[in-house]
Amino acid sequence: MKLKIYGLLAFMLIALFSCSDDDSSPSPNPNIDSDLIESIDVQLNPSGYAPLAARINLETTEPVSVEVAVLGKNGDASTITKRFVGVDSSFELEVLGLYANYDNEVEIRLLGSTGNVLETQMVTIQTDPLIAEMPVITIDVPSGSSEPVFNFVNYFGFVDNFRPQRPFIFDQFGDIRWYLDFSNHPTLNDLFYDNGMTLLQNGNLLFGDGRTFSIYEIDFLGRISNSWSLQGNGFHHHVIEKPDGNLLVTINDASKSTVEDVIIEIDRGSGSFVNRWDLNNSLDNSRRAWPTDLADLEVDWFHANSLEYSAQDEEIIVSGRTQGIAKLNAQNELSYILAPHREWSTSGDGTDLTQFLLTPLDANNEEITDMAVLDGTENHPDFEWSWYQHSPILMPNGNLMVFDNGDNRNYVNAGPYSRAVEYEIDETNKTIKQVWSYGKERGEETYARVVSKVSYLPENNSILFTPGSAVSNGVAAGKVIEVDYNTKEVLFEATINPPNSIINISFHNVLRIPLYSN
Repeated sequence: MKLKIYGLLAFMLIALFSCSDDDSSPSPNPNIDSDLIESIDVQLNPSGYAPLAARINLETTEPVSVEVAVLGKNGDASTITKRFVGVDSSFELEVLGLYANYDNEVEIRLLGSTGNVLETQMVTIQTDPLIAEMPVITIDVPSGSSEPVFNFVNYFGFVDNFRPQRPFIFDQFGDIRWYLDFSNHPTLNDLFYDNGMTLLQNGNLLFGDGRTFSIYEIDFLGRISNSWSLQGNGFHHHVIEKPDGNLLVTINDASKSTVEDVIIEIDRGSGSFVNRWDLNNSLDNSRRAWPTDLADLEVDWFHANSLEYSAQDEEIIVSGRTQGIAKLNAQNELSYILAPHREWSTSGDGTDLTQFLLTPLDANNEEITDMAVLDGTENHPDFEWSWYQHSPILMPNGNLMVFDNGDNRNYVNAGPYSRAVEYEIDETNKTIKQVWSYGKERGEETYARVVSKVSYLPENNSILFTPGSAVSNGVAAGKVIEVDYNTKEVLFEATINPPNSIINISFHNVLRIPLYSN
C-alpha cells in the first residue's frame, strides 16, 4: 500500500511541475528513434512575430552537418530544403516556409563529411490558421518551375488605414508560406512601411516606418538587428541599400514646409547623414504640368515614390509621381530629366532645366520632333512617355525600366492601361528610345493608378510586372505577372484579392526572393 501511495504522490508531483511550464517554451518531440539524435525541441513562432516559422533545437551524440526539409503539399516543387553551415553537435535551426492550419512534416537530415545522409528524423509542426486579413490568391497561369518560387508581397490589404502592415510570401501554387505580424510588437505594432521591405545583401530585410521615423533591419523571424533614426525627419516611400552598405532614404525634411522632396544617405555604421539631395534646389517646385486629386501640390509637389542607385557613376535616380524621373549626382546636380517637356523652366538654384530634358527617338534612331509628342498630349507609334510612374530600375544592359502607371496619361485619361517600359538613354546626347514594353495589350485588366513595381529576374530572363491596385469585377485585385523578356509569353500569373482595401490597393509591390537568403 505504501508503495502505491508513494507512486501516486510522485505521479502527482511530476504532473504538477509539468503543468507549471510556460506554454511558449520549447516542447520535446517524443518520437525520437535515433542513434545520433540526443534531443529535439520544437518551438513554433519563437519570436512571436512570424507565425509560419519555427525553431528546432537539436542535440546530437557526435558532430554532424544538418539539412532540414519542409515537405511541400505539391511535391518537390513546393518542398523547401535548407542545408545549414557548419559541423556541430548542438544546433538552433530556423525553419521557414510552413503552411498555415496544417500538420507540417519536417524532415531533419544528419549528414556526414561528404554530404551523405547518415540518418533522418521526421517531426510534425502544427500551425494555426491565417489571420483573417490575408487575401485569396488565385493562380491564373501556373508556373513551370520544378523548384519552389517565392513571391514577397508588401501587402496593403487592411481596413484600418493600411495598418498595421504585414508582408507575406506565397509560393507558385498560391500557398502563403511566411508572414510577419507585428500587432503585439512593442515598437512596430502600428507599422506603416509604405513601399515595403527589401532584401539586404546580408539576407535580412530593410524597411522604413512612417510611425516611428526610423529605418529598421530585421531577420525573417521579425527580430530587429539594427535601426537608424531619421533624427526627427519623417519617413515615406523608399529606402534602399547601396553596394557599400549605406542607405538611401526618401524623407520629409522637418525643417521644410513641403514634403516628399528630400533624399538622404545614411552611413550604415555611424547612423550619420553623409549626403542630402534637396529637390527644391535641383528642380522646379512651382511646376504644375501634371495635376492630381491625390495630393496638395503646394505641399507635395514632387511626391518621390522610389529610388534607384547607379553604381557605375555613383548617381541616384528618383521617381516623382507628379514630375517625372530625375537622375542626379552627389552634388545634387542633374544628369537628365525623363518627362514630357511641358512647363519646364528653371530650378530653385536658377539652372535652366530644359537642357536636361530627353529627346525621344523613333525605331530608326531619328529624333521625334512632333511638338505634341514632346509635350505629351499625343503618343508616337514608337514612343510613349511614362505617366505618374513608380519603380525605376537599371537593367543589366544599363537601360532604365519603370512601371508606367498611366494615371493622367496625355493629361486627359485615367489609364486606360499601365506598362512595364524599358528606355535606352544616351546621357551625352540627351536622347531616349523606347525599346521594350508590356501591359498596354492587357488594358484595364492590369491598370494600376497608384503603387506597383517592375523587376528583372536574371535567372529566367523575365520581367515581374506587379500592378498593385488593379480592379477585377469591381474589387481590388493586385496582379503578379512574370513575362518572358524575349517572347512576352506569360510564365506565371496570380491574382491577389484582399478582404479589405482602401482605394482598391492590394499591395505596394511584389519582389521575387529566396525564402532562405544565405
